[in-house]
Amino acid sequence: MDLEARNLQPNVKAVLLAKLREYKSDLNNLKTEVKRIGSGNLNAAARDELLEAGMTDALMASGDQRSRLMMATERLNHSSDRIKDSRRTMLETEELGVSILQDLHQQRQSLLHAHNTLHGVDDNIGKSKRVLTAISRRMNRNKWMISAVIAVLVVAIILILYFKLK
Repeated sequence: MDLEARNLQPNVKAVLLAKLREYKSDLNNLKTEVKRIGSGNLNAAARDELLEAGMTDALMASGDQRSRLMMATERLNHSSDRIKDSRRTMLETEELGVSILQDLHQQRQSLLHAHNTLHGVDDNIGKSKRVLTAISRRMNRNKWMISAVIAVLVVAIILILYFKLK
């Protein structure tokens, strides 16, 4: 019941938790009363006096009280068993929640590691792009320089031939 109350909305949760605490205290009071009555610490003389009174009404009332007490004890035992089952379920749920949280933490760490690796790869790709761009520029510059040298040599050969043949 405690778990169910804790999962509700805050305005309903406070009321139900207060009632639950009240029921628990009533349950504890009834348990102590049952122990006190069932322990046999009652005064033997008072008991004999009650039994020897000879009134059938008193015996019937005592029997009625005893049966009500037995029913209350039985209900109390059933409630106690349900509380134990609820507590066991709560502990199992808590263990499951802890396990899930640990798995989520591990997955988060994996995602963060992958994110950092991705940024490292992205930085390396950027550097590679700059290097390739620089290499491309140098290649183009070298092509133009070789073309210029070839053009100068062709012009020089033509001039030499022109002056030799003239």
